[in-house]
Amino acid sequence: MQALRETIEAAWDNRELLKQADTRKTIREVIAKLDAGELRVASPADNGDWEVHQWVKKAVVLYFPIQQMETIEVGPFEFHDKIPLKSDYAGQGVRVVPHAIARHGSFLEKGVIMMPSYVNIGAWVGSGTMVDTWATVGSCAQIGRNVHLSGGVGIGGVLEPLQASPTIIEDNCFLGSRSIVVEGVRIEKEAVLAANVVLTQSTHIIDVTGSEPVTHKGRVPARSVVIPGTYTKEFPAGNYQVACALIIGQRKESTDKKTSLNQALREYDLSV
Repeated sequence: MQALRETIEAAWDNRELLKQADTRKTIREVIAKLDAGELRVASPADNGDWEVHQWVKKAVVLYFPIQQMETIEVGPFEFHDKIPLKSDYAGQGVRVVPHAIARHGSFLEKGVIMMPSYVNIGAWVGSGTMVDTWATVGSCAQIGRNVHLSGGVGIGGVLEPLQASPTIIEDNCFLGSRSIVVEGVRIEKEAVLAANVVLTQSTHIIDVTGSEPVTHKGRVPARSVVIPGTYTKEFPAGNYQVACALIIGQRKESTDKKTSLNQALREYDLSV
């Protein structure tokens, strides 16, 4: 890995090296390792945080200029792109429903189910996860095991800046329909997002379960149950309601990790 990393770092600093066959071979080797799950853009660290592997993100960025546009024909369908499509789903133990698409360089662990949806290059999706209809997983996003991304969920990709953490959804999370998580926001284990929750790095995530509100940004604590909300903000033209997210409780121990999103939210009289 050290030799791969040194080659990628050198090409990042000197793009003239992209003209060399050995450099292009190395970049493609890194992407192949991402595709096989042998490398990850980010991985859990021993301290409970996440470690971003910047050199791997650099390889993803460098992959685009060395690839040529090609026509890809799949039955009656045609695409025109630089990145091949992922293949051999049966060999990987992944269920893929038409018209689901995953790009080469993404990794789908055995047991993933893709309804008509999209997974971009550099993403990692864990076993038992459902990527539901029209859900999208952006480049380099990290999706844990036994996660349910409901219909229309949007998980943003974060390629640059290189030091920035990708969007991370940890194990056993439920994301309700049309919820959006972007800009490297981290959803910690077993959290539940109701429908239409939108989270960016600047979104106020307000815990309203105690006597005083507690505001988080960029992170949803483990086991939190989150709904869309608003708070009042003063502007020169007056006071207006600004979108936020509200933590209204904790997912109960009695809620089985594999239960449906509706069941997980029913305890708080919410629907997906």
